[in-house]
Amino acid sequence: MPKRDVVEGPSSESTWHDRPAEEALGAFEVSIDGLDDAEADRRRQLYGPNRLPEPKRQGPLLRFLRQFHNLLIYVLLAAAGITALLGHLVDTVVILAVVVVNAIIGFVQEGKAEQALKAIRDMLAPKATVLRAGRRRTIAGDEIVPGDLVILEAGDRVPADLRLLDVRGLRIQEAVLTGESVAVEKATDSVAVEAPLGDRRSLAFSGTLVAAGQGRGLAVATGAGTEIGRISSLIAEVRTTTTPLIRQMAIFAKWLTGFVLLFSALILVFGLTVAGYSFSEIFMAVVGLAVAAIPEGLPAILTVTLAIGVQGMARRKAIVRRLPAIEALGSVSVICSDKTGTLTKNEMTVASVATAQRLFTVSGSGYAPHGGFSQAGRDVTVADHPLLAELAKGALLCSEAELNRDGEAWTVVGDPMEGALLTLAGKAGLDLDYERRAHPQTDSIPFDSQHRFMASLHHDHDGKAEIFVKGAPERLLQMSSHQRHEDGAASPIDLNYWQEQATAIAARGQRVLAIASKTTHADHAELRFADVEGDLTLLGLVGLIDPPREEAITAVAECRAAGIRVKMITGDHAGTAAAVARQLGLENPDDVLEGAQIDELGTEELRRRASQVDVFARTSPEHKLRLVEALQDGGAVVAMTGDGVNDAPALKRADVGIAMGGKGTEAAKEAAEIVLADDNFATIAAAVKAGRTVYDNLKKAIVFLLPVNGGESLSLVAAILLGLTLPITPVQILWVNMVSSVLLAMTLAFEPSEQGVMRRAPRPAGEPILSRFILWRVGFVSVLFSIGIFGKFTLAQAQGASVEEARTIAVNTLVVMEIFYLFSVRYLHDTSLSVRGFLGTRPVLIAVVAVTALQFLFTYAPFMEAFFGTRPLSLLQGLQVFAVGVAVLLVLELEKRGRRALFGSEAAGRSPASDVEANAGRAP
Repeated sequence: MPKRDVVEGPSSESTWHDRPAEEALGAFEVSIDGLDDAEADRRRQLYGPNRLPEPKRQGPLLRFLRQFHNLLIYVLLAAAGITALLGHLVDTVVILAVVVVNAIIGFVQEGKAEQALKAIRDMLAPKATVLRAGRRRTIAGDEIVPGDLVILEAGDRVPADLRLLDVRGLRIQEAVLTGESVAVEKATDSVAVEAPLGDRRSLAFSGTLVAAGQGRGLAVATGAGTEIGRISSLIAEVRTTTTPLIRQMAIFAKWLTGFVLLFSALILVFGLTVAGYSFSEIFMAVVGLAVAAIPEGLPAILTVTLAIGVQGMARRKAIVRRLPAIEALGSVSVICSDKTGTLTKNEMTVASVATAQRLFTVSGSGYAPHGGFSQAGRDVTVADHPLLAELAKGALLCSEAELNRDGEAWTVVGDPMEGALLTLAGKAGLDLDYERRAHPQTDSIPFDSQHRFMASLHHDHDGKAEIFVKGAPERLLQMSSHQRHEDGAASPIDLNYWQEQATAIAARGQRVLAIASKTTHADHAELRFADVEGDLTLLGLVGLIDPPREEAITAVAECRAAGIRVKMITGDHAGTAAAVARQLGLENPDDVLEGAQIDELGTEELRRRASQVDVFARTSPEHKLRLVEALQDGGAVVAMTGDGVNDAPALKRADVGIAMGGKGTEAAKEAAEIVLADDNFATIAAAVKAGRTVYDNLKKAIVFLLPVNGGESLSLVAAILLGLTLPITPVQILWVNMVSSVLLAMTLAFEPSEQGVMRRAPRPAGEPILSRFILWRVGFVSVLFSIGIFGKFTLAQAQGASVEEARTIAVNTLVVMEIFYLFSVRYLHDTSLSVRGFLGTRPVLIAVVAVTALQFLFTYAPFMEAFFGTRPLSLLQGLQVFAVGVAVLLVLELEKRGRRALFGSEAAGRSPASDVEANAGRAP
């Protein structure tokens, strides 16, 4: 027997595609009767069961505790500790509740993050038919051992990686591994050692599906040693990335925390050494400053904003499995998409028909028999071209697939290519069931990769007999002596003409199939090779393609308009990929880079080529992974879409992994952050818009919260430096920060998309949250707030108010300024002095009413006096407070107008529409 590492390893030596079948049988010490039970048990003990190993998983407790590993959460916990030291247990409980709710949401959203390997394990066949001691036996799939002889039939899922020993019309659907939409014809001949996965026709891979025919193979790899096992190990080894927002928030939290601690320490030293405060007095003041400067509600607002975006995406049929992914979409600059089933329907369709005189185009896509024929752009009828009906009849009768209809959905049972031929017959007006009943099949020659055709013998009820043949055009051209014309006559075959037609159809990226017929005698009962080797009459050629989704074409155009480059990465052939790319409207559809070429490129050269090329063909999972990494190294924020097992490693590595939820494998779904429930590539454009809106709203929340904290901090710093009484106490600051500030800021999460959100260039991944515009706005509004707080506090004392009454006025002034500032910050770039601006959204109005009610409770409820040291205010004092809020709004609107007049839209933090036109489709 071979060594264990040879059997289980992923190298070419372990797959045996480049060596004769007899050599494999000898190496595994297997007779033609298969293994006996004792030897099978011994090998199972040696190699283990035929399933993927269980990975080590973190328990639910560790996963829950991991949700607290975030600097902003540490800031919140520190704030809770400060309030506990101050003796305000209620505030401590409130802050801790925010932390716990945040952790619970993250725990629930990420609970299935490591399920990709389990999903792949489930793809292994539950049952398998093997030859043991000369007898056929059905055993559990996990009992397969290296050296087993496995029997395959149509409909079976391949239970292990097999070196094929004999085949009869065997075709296997390998789209989950290669992305190739057409079932692969299998053979027993060896292929080159460097042959890509999709061309290893002497192998059958674990987890793939037998579409047609029969075969027998030797199990050369099981469990982790299979191709699926190798991909699962790739997934386990992939280093996941953090989203741009999480990276930026981590940097922001680090700088903010460091600044607050350093500044607080300097104020403490100043108070002790220069101002002459006692330690207890200055320490409480510094605690108040720290509480004022830290935006305690920001992590909660971040989580809520993302969660609201997730709910909006769910309504658009996109399920977000990890919260930060929704925002990351807003900064995506490149979308790498699988072709089969994602950009295309994964449903073969006849797109062209060539006869002896004309080349027709066939409309319609998928297996629904809806569509028609046209020539040179003009519609034609089958009645005017009877040869179309004859060709369609031959294609129908020389096929064994079945079409099923469930409501509006049409599916094929059997070979997808044969399903497309049945659909062609339906479009030609034929009744499929009637034709098969009227011309029953009496014998056939199954398709085989060696003779490259299928033939079927049919007798009608009048005693007439006819043979139909379909196969590779070069093979049928050799077997045909005549060609059919539309008037029913036949003439000697024109080989040059048909070769030109086949080349023209292939240039469209279509797979070419020839259809021929032959009349035979009524008592012809057995079909032999000699009956079809010559004297066939060629009816025509058909071109098949997996067509692009109509909505995907629109979505690609929308993405390019938003400055996002779309790249196709597929395991299919280069010509097919280029043809689909042209139909989709990709930027460089004819510049195709194949997997073998990727292998020859170094890291730097691949990074350069990956940014230039938009179509990648004949790729393996490693190629997809390398391309995603190369694009990321070049500075792109990459979204990867896919539906197969072969897409899973790249989905996990991308900044945003997007899986198809309908036709996608469970492995792809579990490796992705977002699952499209409708398998609609167009949903991605809506998701990008939602992601950009989420980021805009989060930025508004930051621009709203930081000036509030800045105004509070500046007021306290001014009082400490001037040796004056603090205008607001630490516990009053907590009330404002955790009640009115958070409640008002939460409303910004519900803001609709601003105009032109999809006409901007993508946000650079390294763009800091605190841009120059935001820094200016935070500084400017902080000064306004501090003037309002300190000014009203000082004015109240000058008017004879007590310290407690003056502080109550200062707190109410701060809250009123927040309310008016909320109406301003909803439109960072446009004016808020409009009917739309004053009316606000429903959440804004609800929050304003709620905050106003809470503030009345804060000011006038007797029990609040015990907690916060408040005093009731007079009507005149209330009107003065209201006037300060109006003044703040007017000043901010003047600032907007002045900034636009001086600097234009870029100074407002908005990318002009022309930027997109300049950047759309540009290589990252």
